[in-house]
Amino acid sequence: MHKPKAFTLIELLVVIAIIALLMAILMPALARARNQARTVTCQALLKQWGIIWSMYCQDNDGYFSSGIGVGWNRGEWIICLRSLYRTKTNILKCPMAVKRLPPLPNGNLPEYGGPFNTYFMPLGGKSSTGGGEEISYGGNNWIYHPPANVQNIQNRPTELNWRTPNAKGASLAPVLGDAMWRGGGPYENGTRGDPPEYNGQWVDYNREMKHFVINRHNGFVNHVFMDWSVRKMGLKELWKLKWHKEYNTNGPWTTAGGCVASDWPQWMRSFKEY
Repeated sequence: MHKPKAFTLIELLVVIAIIALLMAILMPALARARNQARTVTCQALLKQWGIIWSMYCQDNDGYFSSGIGVGWNRGEWIICLRSLYRTKTNILKCPMAVKRLPPLPNGNLPEYGGPFNTYFMPLGGKSSTGGGEEISYGGNNWIYHPPANVQNIQNRPTELNWRTPNAKGASLAPVLGDAMWRGGGPYENGTRGDPPEYNGQWVDYNREMKHFVINRHNGFVNHVFMDWSVRKMGLKELWKLKWHKEYNTNGPWTTAGGCVASDWPQWMRSFKEY
């Protein structure tokens, strides 16, 4: 007769400790791999948006849409392109931001989004069908081609608008990218150009740069440009983009403009300077 062998309590605890240690080592790596995959998927979705915008411009004599008269000027891109994406609204959401923010204290859902949340686009708009989308991309409101008699849109002088993707500097001019609001027309600084005080800060619809400066991809966001390329951009690099035709890419929030790390809000100081 032989006594059957069994694990002792000490051996069992050692095995559990080893498994726990392996999980602690592997889980961050798995999370990074998952987020990297989502970043690549986001870029693939924006590539589709580049194709959609390219088709739209080809069908409209090489110009972007007017940017006005649809009821939601910052979200004009959504309405004018609805007929081109209405059968696949899943491309409206970055994989890192697929759900809306939780209700406010009054019980209402906020229309704005966040670094990892969608915003809401209401029904309606001139000559529009569909609506009520949840979206995590926003448009550059300096791209549009309004009529000659329209001198400004939401206090943005239209003489600065790109109007067509066939322009010099197209590779630095963003069309669409990660955002927490429908769109914006960023300035170099001031109310419409200063960075948010914390990640995901919502102040109002006209805080244009704040809509895009969100830490969605580990210090980066994705954008599609007027040459239809898609790139990952550092958060501070957004001030180096050519948002409109005369945008100063060496403005006060760039190193060329004299900005140093301590000038930034605390949450942004560790990000790469540009």
